[in-house]
Amino acid sequence: MKRSSLAALFAIALSALGCVAFAPSQAISARRCAGGFSPSSTSLSAQVTQKEAQGGIDKVVQALRRDRSAKTELGDLTKVNNLLGFGSPKPNELAVRFNASFQKGGMGRMAKAMPFGLGQTNESEGRGTMVGQVKASIDTKTGRVTSCSVFRDLGYGRAWNMKC
Repeated sequence: MKRSSLAALFAIALSALGCVAFAPSQAISARRCAGGFSPSSTSLSAQVTQKEAQGGIDKVVQALRRDRSAKTELGDLTKVNNLLGFGSPKPNELAVRFNASFQKGGMGRMAKAMPFGLGQTNESEGRGTMVGQVKASIDTKTGRVTSCSVFRDLGYGRAWNMKC
């Protein structure tokens, strides 16, 4: 049986059970309801644009770069690697999750030989770099970071919570 016909049969079966309309693309966000699925059960209270999320991430990055305890515990935030998710779980609150690289100490330089005998480079060695997952909430009215947690080594290490 083809995938599209399976999705159509699944949608017909769900509608027979009395649940709301169901699109196959919403299967991941669906939750169980009275014998069927309802994709609207996990919807967020407000839609957030990517531009708003980027502004929230910028505020969190600024807060982490200013916080002295973050610098001593995690190191300097060098870059945001990738955006994992964003949304608005409560009214007037923006939640963001992203991966960021922190570098603690390690001003090590490596002298890599350049081709054709042109000398050596003075590149940073990357020593002391840690990638952490940052989970933060921002108040949309004031723009203030209300909570921020950094999970070291992508969740396999310790967590660090910023005092807000």
